[in-house]
Amino acid sequence: MVPIISLWLPIILSAVAVFLISSIIHMVLPYHKSDFKKIPEEDRVREDLGKSNVPPGEYMFPFCTDSKERNSQEFKDKMKSGPVGVLNVFPSNDFGMGSSLAMWFVYCLIIAIFAAYITSRALSPLSGFLSVFRIAATVAFIGFGLALMQESIWYKRSWSTTFKFMFDGLIYGLITGAIFGWLWPVA
Repeated sequence: MVPIISLWLPIILSAVAVFLISSIIHMVLPYHKSDFKKIPEEDRVREDLGKSNVPPGEYMFPFCTDSKERNSQEFKDKMKSGPVGVLNVFPSNDFGMGSSLAMWFVYCLIIAIFAAYITSRALSPLSGFLSVFRIAATVAFIGFGLALMQESIWYKRSWSTTFKFMFDGLIYGLITGAIFGWLWPVA
């Protein structure tokens, strides 16, 4: 076993590296440009939602509160006639990226800490690069990539978008594994 505190450098460096690579992926590479589509008659839809004073939050429509309502003919008719969807409404003030970027960095640190913990419990200080790389990369990929499938399973996010984000997660996992392998303590 390796003391997790001795892995502080790969934890921080992998979080920084993932943060920077993810920024490059989303700002420079074009493959995420098709993740979202413009809603038809956007101005009218925005105006209607604004008139309803929809507060920030997540909404499902049509909505039902229990299985009795879900089994009602009225609800079934709404589901059949559509539209059916999930709506995520953000606060309408300035949509700054600062807090989201800060939370993303903290998330990257959390994934790196879990990668460090699991890898440090599984391997000794004498373990080679490939052994460390495999475990740390796998744990990081699980954190960055696999959990995203739930969005397509339950909320009908397009599978192509989910697979693109999972591909990003694979890149982040490989980066994390490589940094841990490179900086793994040797006794």
